[in-house]
Amino acid sequence: MTNVGIDKGHLGSMGGKAREALGADTIEAFADRGYFKSEEIVAGEQAGVEVYVPRPLTSNARAAGRYDRRDFVYDSKSDTYVCPAGERLTYRMTTEEAGKVLRRYWTDACGTCALKEHCTPSKQRRVARWENEEVLDRVQARLDQRPDAMIVRRSTAEHPFGTIKAWMGATHFKMKTLRNVTSEMALHVLAYNIKRVIAILGVPTLIEAIRTFLSLLGALLGLTGASAALESSIWAK
Repeated sequence: MTNVGIDKGHLGSMGGKAREALGADTIEAFADRGYFKSEEIVAGEQAGVEVYVPRPLTSNARAAGRYDRRDFVYDSKSDTYVCPAGERLTYRMTTEEAGKVLRRYWTDACGTCALKEHCTPSKQRRVARWENEEVLDRVQARLDQRPDAMIVRRSTAEHPFGTIKAWMGATHFKMKTLRNVTSEMALHVLAYNIKRVIAILGVPTLIEAIRTFLSLLGALLGLTGASAALESSIWAK
């Protein structure tokens, strides 16, 4: 639970917490464009979270009939970008913007290029590459290999969100302060999970699973008698 009103900045931390909760070495994290933040993606990948998140389409070049960043292909062997005309944009300088180290690429062939009007209104078309861009390239390649990834995300994540929101109605949370609202949201999620288990497995299977869990818990803690008493009190109610 958070009181930050935007999704950016949460992908790495939430992915790491999910991996720890599952006790897995690596997990897959599916997110929409609202979660795309370069630093968070790198942090997630380093923490064992394989990220599937599309890049946000912030450029209006394609809408204006010009080539956008996706039309320039990076060649790691020569450290150059190949433009739609086949020219190579070579590395020229390094700059820093908003805390990011960026490598700048361009070519002097733009002035005589037959495709220039479809590329840039400036003297040269320049491409910037972040120092950790290879991680973003790897994420994009992974996403390209899973064209159904965003369908899986939508069908998996939107159902709980939409259902719980429908239960709550148009009102806000009933509690105040982040701690209390977190507890309220936890109850909503618990209720949703129980109803989903009942819908998928049925009540008898759920009860049997709870009985098995209590037995294992009692054996683990060496409190078999207390566990049996707790189990009997639960079913008595």
